[in-house]
Amino acid sequence: MFNIEEELKKLPEKPGVYIMHDAQDNIIYVGKAIRLRSRVRSYFREKINRGPQIEKMVTQIDRFEYIVTDSELEALVLENNLIKEHNPKYNTLLKDDKTYPYIKVTVGEAYPKVVFSRIMKKDKSRYFGPFTSAAAVKDTIELLNKLFKLRTCNRVLPRDCGLDRPCLNYHIGQCQAPCQGSITREEYRKNVDKALEFLNGNYSMILDDLQAKMEEAAQNLEFEEAARYRDLFNSVKTVSQKQKITDSDGEDKDIIALDKDGGEAVVQVFFVRGGKLIGREHFYMTHVEDSEKAQILLDFVKQFYAGTPFVPRELILQKEIEDIPILEEWLSARRGGRVYIRVPKKGQKEKLVELAEKNARLVLEKDRERIKREEARTIGAVREIAKLLDLPVLDRMEAFDISNISGFENVGSMVVYEKGKPKRSDYRKFKIKTVAGPDDYACMREVLTRRFVHGLEEAQELKERQLSGEFGSFTKFPDLLLMDGGRGQVNIALQVLDELHLSIPVCGMVKDDNHRTRGLYYHNVEIPIDKSSESFKLITRIQDEAHRFAIEYHRLLRGKGQVKSVLDEIPGIGPARRKALMRGFSSIDEVRGATVEQLCENTGIPAHIAQEIYDFFHKPQEGLSQKTNYDKI
Repeated sequence: MFNIEEELKKLPEKPGVYIMHDAQDNIIYVGKAIRLRSRVRSYFREKINRGPQIEKMVTQIDRFEYIVTDSELEALVLENNLIKEHNPKYNTLLKDDKTYPYIKVTVGEAYPKVVFSRIMKKDKSRYFGPFTSAAAVKDTIELLNKLFKLRTCNRVLPRDCGLDRPCLNYHIGQCQAPCQGSITREEYRKNVDKALEFLNGNYSMILDDLQAKMEEAAQNLEFEEAARYRDLFNSVKTVSQKQKITDSDGEDKDIIALDKDGGEAVVQVFFVRGGKLIGREHFYMTHVEDSEKAQILLDFVKQFYAGTPFVPRELILQKEIEDIPILEEWLSARRGGRVYIRVPKKGQKEKLVELAEKNARLVLEKDRERIKREEARTIGAVREIAKLLDLPVLDRMEAFDISNISGFENVGSMVVYEKGKPKRSDYRKFKIKTVAGPDDYACMREVLTRRFVHGLEEAQELKERQLSGEFGSFTKFPDLLLMDGGRGQVNIALQVLDELHLSIPVCGMVKDDNHRTRGLYYHNVEIPIDKSSESFKLITRIQDEAHRFAIEYHRLLRGKGQVKSVLDEIPGIGPARRKALMRGFSSIDEVRGATVEQLCENTGIPAHIAQEIYDFFHKPQEGLSQKTNYDKI
């Protein structure tokens, strides 16, 4: 047994990382400390104003562990790695899975190329970026290759010179075929240098050169050539106008500011490269209810720059943050050069920070409207259903459906919605084990029985092991059962629940003659729903999802060649006799309802085989369930 009081006494006065665990041994918080002893002990002192979120976290701590490091910098790196790996519940987390595009110029090659890259390596190439638009990067690369007739092939030059014919780009005038020795290495390198000038923002030389070539072609009456230079001139001019000068020092820097609303914050980053604003991006931070803006900025800087391959020379922040010397040391090591963190109080940089903050606020305001719409179609719809059915609590809904072909390979589906949203991790598929033939009621009985018996067994196991929480997806029972159908399916569910001594509301999702959702069947009454309401739309989505999930499973089995006719299960029935039966009767139900004499007369099957068929459908057999009219129950 972990004794927190005793373990607190053993904490060292050294730098390191501490890890908090709950009763289920989940990691719920990771932090770093200059002195582990004082920092960890502070969580367990009484009457300290830590905010409700941290107070709640402290009540869930079952045990803690720690890792001692040689320095605070090592602790910072280790903390970042652990947060990224475990996504602890109470850490402020960066919601970001983006990788940013770069323009890569392979200057280490004899005949360099300009290529697209999402990885920045420490090689002999030159990288420009990161950029926020992959499409813009690809357009720029295409423009450079057209302007300077650079190669795009993967040949290793000069080793592969003359080994193959030149590609199409040479024949259409977009490459000068260095693979054939048609251009010297020095001349080709001049074109690469011009491309580098372009990427460094020096457009005037290129524009002057294109203007002169356009005028020369026009004077020589080469109008198609003049038009080509005109189009290139306009493309370069458009690119140059998009690059806004933001600073005269020509340094790489990121301007970072945020705005906060409740439990979410948006951080806006302006990317400045070579003194020019090349793009911006916003990022979401969660679990920030009690966090100050400075703390959120600190968490963002640590998490974002631990994952991005490029670190600029300067970070311009909205607020003063803790650990600036340690962060500068860490970022400098990642960059391979000195990095500065600054908080401007006046001037152009301070105005850019204000602009970034305004952009973050705009994103939050737009999200507020999006969240309202999302809540209306999810939580709002759930409230409407609860009011319609007069249910005091409605959070989790489970819907079930059955799928088969000619009664063979019956399958069932269970889909789960919580707060009006699908919880796909709790979806379950059932391969029916005890029912033969197209008996949807019996199939549904098996599915529901297996679902709730499994849940009860899991709950009992938790109780015996004296554990709290959810052992599996079946342990948590729904607030409402939704059946794909009317009275019959509802009565089956009520029977199963009654046999297992469970009290859960059951509602049928009734469809019209066109197989569209019509209303709900509840307490022996069909309740109509306004078709324009969010509750109606949610019910329709749930019903369609249950059907889709069952059909997908059935298709999977069918794709594996596992689906066939139920007639194949009857002794003495092979392919020829199965065809004879299907010629003599229009469906499996007709075969089921036929007498021995009718089976012989309609198919020519021998009497003893007809008797086998009749017995298969009418005599109780192990593992088979006969069709019952549950509508009358």
